[in-house]
Amino acid sequence: MPFWSQNFGEDTELKDPKRKFRFTVSFDGIRSSIGGGGALLWYAKSVAKPSFQIAAAEHKYLNHTFYYPGSVTWQDVSVTLVDPVNPDMAATLSDIVALSGYSPPGTALDLATMSKAKSAAALGTVFITQVDSEGKELEKWTLVNAFIINLKYGDLAYGEDDLTELTVDLKYDWAHVTTTHASAAKGGGTKFFKI
Repeated sequence: MPFWSQNFGEDTELKDPKRKFRFTVSFDGIRSSIGGGGALLWYAKSVAKPSFQIAAAEHKYLNHTFYYPGSVTWQDVSVTLVDPVNPDMAATLSDIVALSGYSPPGTALDLATMSKAKSAAALGTVFITQVDSEGKELEKWTLVNAFIINLKYGDLAYGEDDLTELTVDLKYDWAHVTTTHASAAKGGGTKFFKI
């Protein structure tokens, strides 16, 4: 019998496949003292998991073309959040940007600027975690040196009754994933993704 049609009622060890709606997002730069949850963003509505692109170098020899893997570039991650009243996420994210070193110029002597160290510290470590039906961790992505590159405070309209949403785009140096089950890759066990 194919694995997908096993009788789940007969075997309590069988697991559902990973589901899109079972996830959490956390930013370590958000304190727990300003209202429910702290670093865990219970108001996260959607998130893109990390992804990367591998460049391909081309080499021509006579009538042939050969390709070789090149550098890895990690793609931006986008998080959509509902804006609760407490904590006020518009204010929280604005403060994170301010702690990154941004402030509108007041005088010609305002010379402070943003830095990577301040930006990554203000946001803190970013975790994207997929969980199972019991809330246990299946897969956890860690974004290394993440910082905000785009922040949209959402739209307002009299004809809609949806919740207000914010969108945050994050840039990071790389990501790594830890999982609860082993890889099926031959010769696997790399420490780049599995920590």
